Amino acid sequence: MTDDFDIAVIGGGINGAGIARDAALRGLKVALFEKSDFGSGTSSWSSRLIHGGLRYLEYGEIPLVFESLRERRLLRELAPHLVDGLSISIPVYRGSRRGLTMIRLGMITYDLLSLGKKLPRHRMLNRDEMIAAEPQLLSDGLVGGARYFDSQVTYAERLVLENIIAAHEAGAVVRNYSPVIGINVKRSAVEGLHYLDHATGKEQEIRARVIINAAGPWVDRVLATVNRELPTFMGGTKGSHIVVGSFKGAPTSAYYVEAAEDGRPFFIIPWNSQLLIGTTDIRYDGDPGEVRASEEEIRYLLDETNRVFPSARLTRDSIHYAYSGVRPLPKRSKGPAAAITRKHIIHRHRREASGLVSIIGGKLTTYRNLAEQAVDTTLRLLGRARTACLTRTLPLPGAVGLAEAEADIRAALMPDCASRLLAIYGSRAARILDVHRQLTSETFLDDNRTVLAAEVVHAMRDEFAIDLVDVVHRRLMTGLGADQGRSIAKATALWAQKEAGWSDRETARQLRTLEDYNRSMRPVKPE
Repeated sequence: MTDDFDIAVIGGGINGAGIARDAALRGLKVALFEKSDFGSGTSSWSSRLIHGGLRYLEYGEIPLVFESLRERRLLRELAPHLVDGLSISIPVYRGSRRGLTMIRLGMITYDLLSLGKKLPRHRMLNRDEMIAAEPQLLSDGLVGGARYFDSQVTYAERLVLENIIAAHEAGAVVRNYSPVIGINVKRSAVEGLHYLDHATGKEQEIRARVIINAAGPWVDRVLATVNRELPTFMGGTKGSHIVVGSFKGAPTSAYYVEAAEDGRPFFIIPWNSQLLIGTTDIRYDGDPGEVRASEEEIRYLLDETNRVFPSARLTRDSIHYAYSGVRPLPKRSKGPAAAITRKHIIHRHRREASGLVSIIGGKLTTYRNLAEQAVDTTLRLLGRARTACLTRTLPLPGAVGLAEAEADIRAALMPDCASRLLAIYGSRAARILDVHRQLTSETFLDDNRTVLAAEVVHAMRDEFAIDLVDVVHRRLMTGLGADQGRSIAKATALWAQKEAGWSDRETARQLRTLEDYNRSMRPVKPE
């Protein structure tokens, strides 16, 4: 027997999660399928910025910048526990491709497009002011710079998850580890899809009048499961980052720097008590699930950071881990990778498969607006009147009752523990506190008493975690620390074992899988 849905969403990254949430809130019967864990693909591997895209002004994409800045303002209001302001400085050197005049014009335009923003306006700084603000900054050839403000989402994985939770609470069926293996088209119209059920390992079928392919860089691979030939669309580029510890003279705010090697801007960002450095932009046509930071990319990021902050003296041994992802961009055969548009495209397969829609491109910052447009398209395909989009004003779950929850959390727990919980879960930390109070055995996982065992219980009961990697890297966020959660991995696994009913053998396998995952993010030293 098959279930009937108005809309099936394929892909549990930020775009798919946002679409499922919006559609469910508008009263549609929704199912979402993700082949791995929610937020485990491209959404996890960005520079973790909620920003207007200052660089997009170079390519005349003013509408995209305007959209991004509007969405930045909304996300700061709707998810204040996850999205925070970030000061960014741009040093300008003699011979730079982007001189002070160009930077000043960009700053003015950026501010003008930021209607209704609550962040401070930009400031142009002379050479002495730049050095006074950051004494270890390379001074040779420095002519001045600018300081402006954007926003950061420290845990992009949690932004995805809160959209998934909100979709589920609004009535959507959400399934991770449930790959779609076939899309059924009959008489040039979609009828439904087949997927593998994680719990049973069996093939299942649902009916859906509209199918949204929001699989990011896997869009073409999803289209290959349709029972007829369809054109391909994707031409992704690879972006890599390295994560290092602090160093002598490390910047106290983010820096947006023009690389000497190729003139491409890159970021050096204080993040999660570390420094996040990236990104690169290289055409990539391989398996998105196998993408890794190359030796050349790592050298590039280390060299450019050491050039701008000479006291850093970063080496490969300075790297805690590295990550790489594929931007789901439209196919373009000519021109530099950086010039490929970052605008999203909502493509309707009108002739070959009516009711099938593919999402091409998109940014973390603009996911909400993309979702609104995709659901508007869905309503038209269903022949229904357009209804009001609630996501423009409805906070994400962790922002609901945040002030009251924060008071309770801070009163009950030590400051570092309370701050950590609120930054990850927002008001939903109150649920974890309830579980914490019910536990009778050792309730902290770390020596500093900042990570609660109750978080593991909560992750598996209420946040769709299935494997230990899900818990560590996309629920508790301990996997993004300097040691990737290794110091508390066994304690975390034992609590997951209690909750999931794993055998000792399965728990050992989960720990090995976690270590393999962690190791895959650590650059292999060249021989």
